[in-house]
Amino acid sequence: MARRGIGYNTLEQDLQDIAGLRVMVQFVDDVSEVVAILRKRQDMRVVQERDYITHRKTSGYRSYHLIIEYTVDTIKGARTILVEIQIRTLAMNFWATIEHSLNYKYQGDFPEEIKKRLEITARISHQLDEEMSKIRDDIQEAQALFDPLYRKLNDGVGNSDDTDEEYR
Repeated sequence: MARRGIGYNTLEQDLQDIAGLRVMVQFVDDVSEVVAILRKRQDMRVVQERDYITHRKTSGYRSYHLIIEYTVDTIKGARTILVEIQIRTLAMNFWATIEHSLNYKYQGDFPEEIKKRLEITARISHQLDEEMSKIRDDIQEAQALFDPLYRKLNDGVGNSDDTDEEYR
């Protein structure tokens, strides 16, 4: 708390991650869907958003953070607390978890060579997310060509083979 300049008397108002939740999704597109769902909720209020996916940190870190106000019941009655929700892909989480554990070993002061290697692996992690999304899109496109309801081949061109041939 001292490192962040937060006093005991202002702990509830100033500490934004007194409670936290991490949501992991398969694809980058899923992040915006989760954010949209959270914004619509009536039992919480989004007070801050930090998009480290679009605007990655210099270290290579990517994630989407929401700070929300959420009311909880305590022994002293209802209290509104700040909660941090981090939303990231499995690849982002893999990189961030390992980078975080290594960070403790160096107390946040990585040698320059290690920083460069971590930045490279962050880019590789980002490329993995992009490639997996492309693979999913290609599979969905291929599945859309075949309409199992009518067992007809549909190549999307609109020619005669879309309607006169059964797929076997």
